[in-house]
Amino acid sequence: MKIYIKAEAFEKHKTGCLVVGSFESKKTEGLVKVIDKRLNGLISKLFKDKDFEGKLKQTRLIYTQGKIPAERVLLVGLGKEKEFTIEKLRQASGGSSRAVKDLGLKKISTSLANPPSVSPLKKGGKGGLSAYDISKAVTEGAILSLYDFTSYRTEKREEIKRIDEIVILIEKENKEIKKGLDEGIKISEAVYIARDMINHPANTATPTYLAEQAKRIAKKSGIRCKILDRADMERLKMGALLAVARGSDEPPKFIIMEYNGGKKGEPPVLIAGKGLTFDSGGISIKPSEKMEEMKHDMAGGAAAICAIKAAADLKLPVNVVSLIPATENMPSGKADKPGDVVKAMSGKTIEVISTDAEGRMILADALTYGERYKPKAVIDLATLTGAVIIALGYHATGLLGNDKNLIEAIKKAGEKSGERVWELPLWEEYEEQNKSDIADVKNVGGRGGGTITAAAFLKKFAGKFKWVHLDIAGTVWEYNGKPYVPKGAVGVGVRLLVEYLKNL
Repeated sequence: MKIYIKAEAFEKHKTGCLVVGSFESKKTEGLVKVIDKRLNGLISKLFKDKDFEGKLKQTRLIYTQGKIPAERVLLVGLGKEKEFTIEKLRQASGGSSRAVKDLGLKKISTSLANPPSVSPLKKGGKGGLSAYDISKAVTEGAILSLYDFTSYRTEKREEIKRIDEIVILIEKENKEIKKGLDEGIKISEAVYIARDMINHPANTATPTYLAEQAKRIAKKSGIRCKILDRADMERLKMGALLAVARGSDEPPKFIIMEYNGGKKGEPPVLIAGKGLTFDSGGISIKPSEKMEEMKHDMAGGAAAICAIKAAADLKLPVNVVSLIPATENMPSGKADKPGDVVKAMSGKTIEVISTDAEGRMILADALTYGERYKPKAVIDLATLTGAVIIALGYHATGLLGNDKNLIEAIKKAGEKSGERVWELPLWEEYEEQNKSDIADVKNVGGRGGGTITAAAFLKKFAGKFKWVHLDIAGTVWEYNGKPYVPKGAVGVGVRLLVEYLKNL
C-alpha cells in the first residue's frame, strides 16, 4: 500500500473519494463550506435535515456529479469541537478509511490532516495538538483500519477489497506533517506484524515460529537477537519456564532482542512479553468452549518483539531489551501437575496450585534473566488473568507496579496512544494470598483479586528495579470491530510502548 502527502487545493483535487471532516454543528465551515458552495448547498441541507450532524464516527457519502474534481465526498463526523482529541481524530480517520474500502475503491484521499478550526499549520496547533500529532493520528487511523487477515482464505480471494493508495491531502508542505506520516507508517507496520503473529493459529505460530520471526525482524531493523533453546534454559536453571514447557512436544524458546539507540552503557528499558503460543491450561485443563482463542496467549510476546522493532525503525535514542519466553502449555504424561514444587531461576521455590497459571511462571524466569541488564525500568505484558476482564472489561489494560513515576509515564503514554490503562492497587496484603505452606510462594492466590495476586507473584521476581505489569487479557482481542481495529488481534501494547519510549 502506497501512502504519501500531497499539497493541493482540496476543491481542485481529482480523486474517486475525498474524505472531509466536520464538527458537530448546524453550520458549515472551513473546507466543508468551500465544498458546500460548489455543491449548491447540498451539505448545508444535510445538516438542516439532520441527515448528517457531524457526530463522532458518523459518515455520509455524497456524489458530486462533476461539480468538483472529486467524484465522491465522504463526510465524517469529528464530534463536538470542544471535546475534540487526537484519539477521536484517529477514530475518524479509521472509520472513514474503512468506509471507502467497503465501497470497493482502491484509493483514499483524506483532508483530515487539516480538520476545520484545528489547523495544524499554526504553531502548536489548537488545543495542544501539533501538526505532527495530527498527521500521525490520521496516518495510524487510516492504515490500522485497513488491516485484514486473509492468509488462510482460499475461496473468493478476488472479492477481497483492498486499498492500494492513501493520499494525505494538505494545504501546503510542512516538515512536522511529513514526520508524523513517516512515524505513523513505521508504527503501523509494527502493529500489523504483531496482529499477524497473534492471528496465526497455534499450529503455525509455534515457539520456533516466534523465534524465527524475531530473528527476521532483528536482521531487517538492526537489532541484536539471540535465541536460547532447552539446553540453555537447563544450564541457566530456568525451572519455572521448563516446568510449563514439559507437557508440550514443541521445543521452548527464549528470545532475546537488544536495540542500542541510546548512549553506550546507559541502562536499558526492559520489556518482557509472555509468549504462550497455545494455552490449553495443562493438567488444569480449560473448558473446550473458546479454547481456540488461546492462540492469542502470546500477544505480550508479540508486543515486545514489535515494540523494539518500531523503536529501532524510528531510531529512538534509547536502549531497549525485549525478552520473550515462548512455549506451549499442554497436558501430557510429562506435564507439570498441581501440587508440584519447582525451583525458578532466581532460586525461589514455587508450589504449582494450577497449571493454568503458567504465564506468571515463565515471566518469573524472564524477569530474573533480565536482572543482568541492570535496567532503569522493567515493563512486562501478558494476557495473564481472566479476572482483569471481570474488573475492567475489554476497554482498558490492567496496570500495576512498584514505582509511581513509571506508572504515571505509562498512563500518559496510554492516553496519547489511545491504548488506555487503569491502575489497580498492589498492597502488601495481597501478597499474603500467595504464601505457600511448603514453598516460598504459590502460583495462585485464590479467586479474590486474581489480577492483583498474579501481579504480586511477579513482583517477587521483579527484584529491586522499577517495574510495571500490564495485564492485556481484556484488550488483546476485538470481537466487534472498532474504527481502526478490525475484528481479531488488536496488537495492543505496541503503540503504548513506543509512545512511552519516545517520551523518554
